[in-house]
Amino acid sequence: MCAEIEAKLKVDSLEQTERKLTELGAEFLAEQLQTDYYLDDAGATLTKADRCLRLRRELVGCGETFCLTYKGPKEKDQFKKRQQIEIEIKDADSAENLLSALGYERALAFQKKRRIWRLGNCIVALDELPLLGSFVEIEGPSGNEIADVQRRLELESLPHIAESYALLIEKRLRELNKAEREVFL
Repeated sequence: MCAEIEAKLKVDSLEQTERKLTELGAEFLAEQLQTDYYLDDAGATLTKADRCLRLRRELVGCGETFCLTYKGPKEKDQFKKRQQIEIEIKDADSAENLLSALGYERALAFQKKRRIWRLGNCIVALDELPLLGSFVEIEGPSGNEIADVQRRLELESLPHIAESYALLIEKRLRELNKAEREVFL
């Protein structure tokens, strides 16, 4: 099992960070459109336990991939850290039907545009989400390496956001008094 360690930072614009990545010689990896489907049972058991089950559809150019991901509860750490198990799947509809037969239904769905870069041992994702705006996520093998990349990108003054995008979108939908469960670009 793997641990996901990341810093999530809210930014006004992604342009400055992208310029800085280029200046630092970061490697551009991909531009993606991700559609995330979060699943839970009728009692919201996973959500209440700070866990999640996500089916993700990624469009990259003309290609499409699907991943099923489980994330455990957040651990105490200066960065967002949690257990993560991820598998690539070939047939998203069959996977969703299987999960439905086990009692898991779509609780929330949303899209995001993501541009992925590699800087050192870290992956830097530049994300644009509906209702929320722009974010930079830095994922790496250790807190020290993430902090170093955050400093090199001149983002060290920004606070880390511990909440998932799903939780942030849920909060925003409640603030807007919206009942919809799907938020697309």
